[in-house]
Amino acid sequence: MSLATLINHPEATLVDVRESWEFSMGNVEGSINIPLGQVFARIGEFRNMPKPLVLFCVSGNRSGMAEAFLKAQGVTDVHNGGAWQDVAYYRSKKVA
Repeated sequence: MSLATLINHPEATLVDVRESWEFSMGNVEGSINIPLGQVFARIGEFRNMPKPLVLFCVSGNRSGMAEAFLKAQGVTDVHNGGAWQDVAYYRSKKVA
């Protein structure tokens, strides 16, 4: 399944792992903000979120770290969406 398809999946949970101040300056419609530093303490929430999970940040670096951690903890169907602007584009255009 392509990244664009995952982002627009009806059950997808879009998680922005940037800091809250970054999120407040611009974000993807319908996304939630869980900064990378909080991911580790909120593993239970991630397990219970609707899947697929699409994580993103400024460049894909922090979301890649979060993805690796969640997968190591047994969270399935989690994907690195890369840069938030790309996720916003795919979401707004419904590009599949």
